[in-house]
Amino acid sequence: MGILNSFSLEGKVALVTGASYGIGFAIATGFAEAGATIVFNDINQELVDRGLAAYEEKGIKAHGYVCDVTNEEAVQAMVARIREEVGVIDILVNNAGIIRRIPMLDMSAADFRKVVDVDLNAPFIVSKAVLPGMIEKGHGKIINICSMMSELGRETVSAYAAAKGGLKMLTRNICSEYGEANIQCNGIGPGYIATPQTAPLRERQADGSRHPFDQFIIAKTPAARWGETADLVGPAVFLASDASNFVNGHILYVDGGILAYIGKQP
Repeated sequence: MGILNSFSLEGKVALVTGASYGIGFAIATGFAEAGATIVFNDINQELVDRGLAAYEEKGIKAHGYVCDVTNEEAVQAMVARIREEVGVIDILVNNAGIIRRIPMLDMSAADFRKVVDVDLNAPFIVSKAVLPGMIEKGHGKIINICSMMSELGRETVSAYAAAKGGLKMLTRNICSEYGEANIQCNGIGPGYIATPQTAPLRERQADGSRHPFDQFIIAKTPAARWGETADLVGPAVFLASDASNFVNGHILYVDGGILAYIGKQP
């Protein structure tokens, strides 16, 4: 196999959760360009329809399913349907996630549990559902979308940091349990990515200056910019392909160097 062929996803079925837009959509689009058949889910039909239209606009025939990834029965049913309608899943990206920016003393236990449910329990549930098919086929790739908060704390994100820290360790444990079955489970830890959700934080102020949070991120990032969703595609294709067959239990931080950098001297 030539080196470029080792990055091909031709003939693979890839499930990317919550991939109607944003990071998941970018990764799924990259997978399609590498040859994979794309399957995705979202929480309601409106979002699934939005995703299907966006893929169609790019010339990609994707398969969309309505599914709450925190519901184990619903996930098992979705995976069974995908197997019947598309094929056994070769690649899983646990991308669906939420964040609640609330100071810890103001956060209810219910809000904390909700974040952990979506960001940690759901990857466990979906991984558990796809693993038997991967074991049966003799190979599989699971990519968990972790975060810099898998390593760092920050005010107002106690639940998110706890969940993403747990997801890092779930990644390593799936590697530990199923590496012998030729299944590689790795994580991607995005830095601060320019998406529609972060657009208000990047808007110029009335006097032309940067938003204070934008200034903070630029100062903390050696690359001196926000990441783009496209910056995550290459790493994701690598981790989904045969090129990473001996990479397992690893978290690849795509953060422009933030985690390596102590910051500028005042």
